[in-house]
Amino acid sequence: MFNFSNAGFAGKDAMEIMTNSYAAMTKGFQAIAMEAAEYSKKSFEDSVAHMQKLTGVRSIEAAVELQTSFLTSSYEGYVSEATKLGGMYTDLAKDSYKPYEAPMAQAANAMQTATKAAASAAKSAAA
Repeated sequence: MFNFSNAGFAGKDAMEIMTNSYAAMTKGFQAIAMEAAEYSKKSFEDSVAHMQKLTGVRSIEAAVELQTSFLTSSYEGYVSEATKLGGMYTDLAKDSYKPYEAPMAQAANAMQTATKAAASAAKSAAA
């Protein structure tokens, strides 16, 4: 049965849960943005250093070898960074959902209890 005196507490709890979720999301997005900025800076610096090395090369073979080495390391770095960012997004989703876990479990339990009670009442009425 609905109790009006509890309505204020339910609203306060819902607001606190949303605030905690948004705080976790904000923290996660900030960490992702920082990581992306650091990777971009490092990638740019590596590219500049590579171009400086490439301009000093005197043979085609050495240039091809240097370019191949740079592309390989760039690709490996990109895959590593993409994997890291994917993990950060996964953690972000988990952390932002965490405040909702307890209320959702309570709602599921309440629904299960109500369903059992209704089934039991229907069974009693049919007998």
